[in-house]
Amino acid sequence: MADKLKFLLALMLVAAGLTGFYILGEQPMILRVLMVLAGLGAGIAVAWFTDPGRRFFEFSREAVVETKKVVWPSRKETMQTTGIVFAFVLVMAIILWMTDKGLEWVLYDLVLGWKKS
Repeated sequence: MADKLKFLLALMLVAAGLTGFYILGEQPMILRVLMVLAGLGAGIAVAWFTDPGRRFFEFSREAVVETKKVVWPSRKETMQTTGIVFAFVLVMAIILWMTDKGLEWVLYDLVLGWKKS
């Protein structure tokens, strides 16, 4: 129950920051943005102390660790893969265009007899 109240407080702090952004409409933009950032920061700080918040931040840390383990493709591999995809798309576009024109010819010229002039 305490975690739910803390989480509700965190959401209210974020909402207060957003509300402050609109209430301070006549103030300089930097002050309005700082209000949003302050509300967001306070909300994150409160959420940090809830059990779901701790689990989320632990999950985030583990996700960063896993991302560092990924072997990203080199520039050459990326360019080759991109070239293959473009070639495939071009071939498929030609095949679909030929299919469309073939069906158009069959339907309009042969079946219906509507020859184009």
